[in-house]
Amino acid sequence: MATRVLILTQWFDPEPTFKGLVFARELVKQGFDVEVVTGFPNYPGGKFYPGYKLKLVQREQIDGVKVTRLPLYPSHDQSAIGRILNYASFAATSLFYSLFGARRPDVIYAYHPPLTVGVVAALIRMFRRIPVVYDIQDMWPDTLRATGMFSNEKALKAVSWVCDWVYRRVDQLVVLSPGFKRLLIERGVPEGKVEVIYNWCAEDTLAAPLGKLSDSFPDSRKFRILFAGNMGKAQALNAVLDAAELLQESSPDLAFVFLGGGIEVTQLQQAALDKGLRNVVFLPPVPMAEVGSYLDAADALLVHLKKDPLFAITIPSKAQAYMAVGKPILMAVDGDAADLIRESRCGLVADSEDPRAIANAALSLKLTSPEERKAMADNSRNFYREKLSLSVGSQRFGVIFRRLADVTA
Repeated sequence: MATRVLILTQWFDPEPTFKGLVFARELVKQGFDVEVVTGFPNYPGGKFYPGYKLKLVQREQIDGVKVTRLPLYPSHDQSAIGRILNYASFAATSLFYSLFGARRPDVIYAYHPPLTVGVVAALIRMFRRIPVVYDIQDMWPDTLRATGMFSNEKALKAVSWVCDWVYRRVDQLVVLSPGFKRLLIERGVPEGKVEVIYNWCAEDTLAAPLGKLSDSFPDSRKFRILFAGNMGKAQALNAVLDAAELLQESSPDLAFVFLGGGIEVTQLQQAALDKGLRNVVFLPPVPMAEVGSYLDAADALLVHLKKDPLFAITIPSKAQAYMAVGKPILMAVDGDAADLIRESRCGLVADSEDPRAIANAALSLKLTSPEERKAMADNSRNFYREKLSLSVGSQRFGVIFRRLADVTA
């Protein structure tokens, strides 16, 4: 008889979500009976997606995955009250359904954030004695403090207390980096209760990239270092512009390319203009299906985050995408992300927000022989396939699910 897994997540396809339908399908392939309990899709705009209308329950079957959608208050604006209502409404309906409506699963997988999903999972654990695997993608309250989402210390302490309460009551915690695990152990979580399973990337969109390159993308006479993704405060990309300025005269055949959008794009473009940078190109966002074409055309790929204790224990999701396409990586993020590049021998590391270090690493990559860069690219692709891929990660989750289901059988 197949082990039954209930996936409890506030966001699910067609919403942009990380461990959504792709993950659920992999579990079905492994022989699990999977039910997803989620809300009606409304993220990130706060409006229900076409084809969905609020009702008491809506059931779907997608590629062997049973999806149960429950009502919630749709809101994703800057209003704290709206956000709280959004989280609390799904918490209430998912708790009621999971206690009284859902067929009893053998194990529950709960996705964090938001924290309210963890609270619901812990309560189900208490009342129905079903083991819970809690997947922590954001370290609260640290992320709330670092991003400025919460600044009230009393509120942050309350969130910390609730987190600790959830951690004590679930059976297994899964985190995305060794640093997350170290932090949880420091906060009193037993080491044996925490498992590191690295995130994977959107492999389907990278496998067969679509679209042609912009005419503004530098040609192969330049050594092109590409940053692809959101350009916000956390990315601190002014340091990369400073690095470009250091290299402009000494290495004119090296170019930094920024692909994407974000709140800092206009400021960055103006800063590049003010500095008279001829070795920097900004390209507008493209659909995810087309990003792979740019990654594939670049000579090296750049990851950069500001210097922050939280980011030192985070592995940015673009690192996995970069490794999957098989390119040398310039990792300018301190801590676990840098360790990943060193371990895999797939690129060079520079200190975060250090223009001179970034410039030196960029120049070193350019001066590295084609054979050495190919070795980095091969290492990158192989490391991803062997340790970070969807197949590897979902298999490791499967082992945990079966172990917990067997213990309570």
